Amino acid sequence: MPSARTDDLTAPSDRLAHTSTFSVWSSWRVMLQDAGVNGANVLRRAKLPDDLFARESVRLDSATYFRLWDAINEEAGNAGGPAPLRFAQKMSTDWFNPELFVALCSEDLNGALDRLAKYKSGPVALRLEHTPRSTTAALEFLDPGLTPPRLLMVFKLVFLVQLARMATRSPVNPLRVGWPSPNLSIRDADAYASWFSVPVEDLPIPAVVFAAEDTQRPFLTANHGMWKFFEPGLRQRLSDLKKHASTIERLRSALIEALPAGEVSMPAVCKKLGVSVRTLQRRLQDEGSSFQQTLDAVRKSLAHHYLYNSSLSNTEIAFLLGYEASNSFVRAFQAWTGSTPQAVRLAHSNAGGEASGQT
Repeated sequence: MPSARTDDLTAPSDRLAHTSTFSVWSSWRVMLQDAGVNGANVLRRAKLPDDLFARESVRLDSATYFRLWDAINEEAGNAGGPAPLRFAQKMSTDWFNPELFVALCSEDLNGALDRLAKYKSGPVALRLEHTPRSTTAALEFLDPGLTPPRLLMVFKLVFLVQLARMATRSPVNPLRVGWPSPNLSIRDADAYASWFSVPVEDLPIPAVVFAAEDTQRPFLTANHGMWKFFEPGLRQRLSDLKKHASTIERLRSALIEALPAGEVSMPAVCKKLGVSVRTLQRRLQDEGSSFQQTLDAVRKSLAHHYLYNSSLSNTEIAFLLGYEASNSFVRAFQAWTGSTPQAVRLAHSNAGGEASGQT
């Protein structure tokens, strides 16, 4: 499990200019290794600590985050084909990343894109346009004063296509894809055209367009390996619930699966359980509970788990618990516990340190 420590490598002078920091997960080391990129050389090029990829979670400001991606691009080179495609081909559901986790927990690509559009993953935002025939996902970089690395821009688009293919187990191909001034070599243009099944276009903003039928294909990744990060055996215990399990137990199971995808309305959860809203309310009342009480209990339990066993930020925890904003999570947490997430995490960390010192 990741430790409770989060390393913020934002320089003091940069903190004034860049108020947001962005996560670099230890799984990046695996991604780079699988794609044949030397992680140690990447960190040297980026002038970052040699053990950065060995830490459980690190947060970088925009400028440092972009510098890291530029270093990855330089080290990756082009000998084995375009780096974004090499990364995509090695993408695995066993890599922990909140962005990938919530996407894979979604019902379909539309649901995944809607969730990702609400989550600022790195200094980039996802803008969506839905029509009866298609969904367009466009990238907007949040710091106009910095030039986004080409590798990061292209990888984000490749990631969305690979996500659709991996989650649906279907050969999903976009209708259109492109980014500003591709300037691709003939070899790279052919490689991208073969992988996307459409040629890369020169578009004013980075974007990919999916057919409506592809965005509605059911995701088949409910049991993916990333659940292992949160609690060993959790998914197994949920799948072991028998038909005679209480309504509260069945609701908890459904909520744990629904929370990352943000599908926590009573009608949406009732659909998963195969019961009407009225029936669920009556059964919960018979067991001395309610939908909101059970939802709060599950969120509180998972929040403590994330605070104790990971270095996830409040924003990332809020995202995984199905909240629209981190402030909503913090207010709810204070109502449950009378304390803040930061105070609870610090108290738990200090208690662990004291217990270790006494051993």
